[in-house]
Amino acid sequence: MNEFLDKEEKILAMLKTVFDPEIPVNVYDLGLIYKVEIEDAKCSIDMTLTAPSCPAADFLVEDIRQKVGSVEGIDEVEVNLVFEPEWNKDMMSEEAKLELGFL
Repeated sequence: MNEFLDKEEKILAMLKTVFDPEIPVNVYDLGLIYKVEIEDAKCSIDMTLTAPSCPAADFLVEDIRQKVGSVEGIDEVEVNLVFEPEWNKDMMSEEAKLELGFL
């Protein structure tokens, strides 16, 4: 596997360990991660929240920074909160919908 794909796979695995404290599903499967870009040792992530006034926003952003920053070959993590498009439950993975009783 090439180095880029390996790094991307490890980043996605780390994102799947970040949970909203109010919802028992990780941010990736919730559909909160809109974009992950890797350029050399920098990872830039666009993400949203289930609600703009989410009280866990700071916790989630910092948890993502720390966990993605622990991936070998990543020295800088930039997390951008975006609200377009607005998040909705259709953005969740099938696993997340099942876990939350939407299926």
